[in-house]
Amino acid sequence: MGESNQYNQHKLDKEKKVVLVGGCFDLLHYGHIAFLKQAKKYGDYLIVLLESDENVKRLKGKERPFHTQEQRKEMLESLSTVDEVRILPPITGNDAYYTIINSIHPSVIAFTQGDPLAHYKTKQAELAGARTVVIPKINTPSTTKLAKLLGLE
Repeated sequence: MGESNQYNQHKLDKEKKVVLVGGCFDLLHYGHIAFLKQAKKYGDYLIVLLESDENVKRLKGKERPFHTQEQRKEMLESLSTVDEVRILPPITGNDAYYTIINSIHPSVIAFTQGDPLAHYKTKQAELAGARTVVIPKINTPSTTKLAKLLGLE
């Protein structure tokens, strides 16, 4: 990935169906793995947009993230389901997300059932010409719940 413009789509085979997901993925857990595996079923190439440390802190609280963005990227890249991880800069508005998403040209944007940002993700998919897929949430502890159980929060 060229550092000068990391959001330009790679020279992907035009026949490949790109699935795009995003998130924090701070304490990688079974729910994350199940979500990524389900998302990958909707295409050939799975790209994860990984939130910045600043955005995780803003979204999840001052004690987060537990792992740096680079550490989270390395963990995700070690998964066979994930084809590519793109790190996001600190972002405060939906227009910035749309610009990044539109540059990737995904066929599918997948997110978890009950995602509080589902409305925005659906709109972004519509504007980018992608379809949305809602992955059912499984009954497993979230990162926040795990952090509390481990005494990290």
